Amino acid sequence: MIPLKYFLLGAFICQAIAGSQKPNLIFILADDLGYGDLGCYGQKIIQTPNLDRMASEGMRFTQHYSGSTVCAPSRSALLEGKHTGHIYVRGNGSLQMRRDPKDLIFPQALRSAGYHTALIGKSGLGCNTDDASLVNEKGFDYFFGYTSHTNAHFYFPKYLWKNQLKVTYPNNTLHEGDHYSSELVMQQALEYVEEQKDHPFFLHLSLQIPHASLRAKEEWKEKYRPILKEKPLPTPKKQPHYSFEPEPKTTFAAMVSYLDYNIGLLLQKLEDLGLSENTLVMFASDNGAMQEGGHRRDSFQSSGLLRGGKRDLWEGGIRVPMIAWWPGKIQSGAITNHLSAFWDISPTFRELAGAPKQSDTDGLSLVPTLLGSGQQEKHDYLYWEFFEGGGKRAIRKGPWKLILYQTNNADRPRAELFHLERDLGEKDDLAKKNPKKVEELLLLMNSVRTSSEHPAFKLKFEKG
Repeated sequence: MIPLKYFLLGAFICQAIAGSQKPNLIFILADDLGYGDLGCYGQKIIQTPNLDRMASEGMRFTQHYSGSTVCAPSRSALLEGKHTGHIYVRGNGSLQMRRDPKDLIFPQALRSAGYHTALIGKSGLGCNTDDASLVNEKGFDYFFGYTSHTNAHFYFPKYLWKNQLKVTYPNNTLHEGDHYSSELVMQQALEYVEEQKDHPFFLHLSLQIPHASLRAKEEWKEKYRPILKEKPLPTPKKQPHYSFEPEPKTTFAAMVSYLDYNIGLLLQKLEDLGLSENTLVMFASDNGAMQEGGHRRDSFQSSGLLRGGKRDLWEGGIRVPMIAWWPGKIQSGAITNHLSAFWDISPTFRELAGAPKQSDTDGLSLVPTLLGSGQQEKHDYLYWEFFEGGGKRAIRKGPWKLILYQTNNADRPRAELFHLERDLGEKDDLAKKNPKKVEELLLLMNSVRTSSEHPAFKLKFEKG
C-alpha cells in the first residue's frame, strides 16, 4: 500500500502540472555573489531585505553547490543537469555549447511540456562568443542580453542581443554611458512576466551583479557612504580592464543592494499579477565570492566562515547561497542542510513542469525537499574539475572532501582531505593521517567522470 504522504505529494504534483495549473518557474542567478554576501546568510553590513524576505517566506539551503568555481562551466552544469566531469564546457574561454543533439539543456524539455522559455541577462551557453542564434536554437524562445562573458564585465555595453537582433547603445563606452545594463535587463524581465502571465513560463534571469567592473548609480552609493566612510582611491594613469572605481567597498555594497532591489521588483510584479502562489522562484550564485575590479572579499566577509572564493575548490569557491520561494507551497522560514548542486535543477524543474525526465542527469529532483513531502533522494557524492592554475579536482562524499592540485600535468597531484562537519573552514588537512580515505575518494573521483571531448580539458593521465 502506498503511504498517504506519498499519495498526497503525487496528487499535488499532478494537480500542479495539469493544464493552466502548471507552475511558472523562475531561476535567478547572481554573478560571483559570495555565500556570506546576503543578510540571511550572515552579512552584517550590506542590506538585502528582499532576498532576506524570500528566505523568511521560503526555504534557505545551507549546503548547495554551484556547478563550478567560475562562470561558464557552472552555468553549463546548471542547464545540462550534469557535473563538470560530464559536460563539454568545462572552463572559461572562447567556446560555447554545441548544437543539438549535443549538450542538450533542460529548457528544451520545458518547451515540449508547453512552457514559454526565456533567458534574460548573461548567456550560460558558452563564454566569449557572439552567436546569439544558439540561445534560441538550444531551447529559449526569447533572449535578451549578453552572449560574451567578457562583454558582460561592463555595465555600459555598446550593444546587447534581443534574440538575433543587435540592439546598439551609441553613447555607451563600457565604463560610462546612458544605458545601464542592469536596468535594461530588469525592464525586460518585468515585461516578459507581464506578457506571459496567462501561460506557463520558465524565466532564467541571469544577472551580472556583483561581478566586476564595479559600477553602481549614485543613489545606491549614497546609502553606504555614511556607513563605510571610505577614503577614495587615487585615479590611475591608465584605465584597467575592469573600470576603475575609487570607492570599491561602497560600490560593491551598493551593487548587492541594487541586485536585491531588483529581486523585490520581480516579486512585487508576481504579486501584482496574482502569480506568486503559482510561481516557484529560486535564487543562487554562479560561484563563490570574487576578488576583481578593486573588490576584496574580506571587505565584507563575502565567503562567511568558508575558506577561499572564486577559482578555488575550497567551500568558498563552490558553496553558494540558494533560496527557494513559493508562497503556499514551501513552508515559510524553512532551512535545509540537504546536500544539493546545480545539476539538481534540471530534474526538479522537469518534474514540476511534467516534462520528460532526463536519462543522463547527475542530478536529483528537489521536489520532496521543497514541498516537505515524499522521500528525498540523496547524493552519494558531488564532483568538480577545474583547469585553471594547473588544474584542480574535488569530490565530496558525506562529510569527507578530497581536493587534488596540479591535475593538468602532475603525475602525483597534491591532495588535501577535509572533514567538513568538524572543519567547515577547511583548516585541518587530514590527507597524511588518512591515506586509505584519500585512496577511496581518488578511486571514486576517477570513476565518476568521462574524458572531455575538448583538448583544453584533459587531465595528466589522459595526455599520455
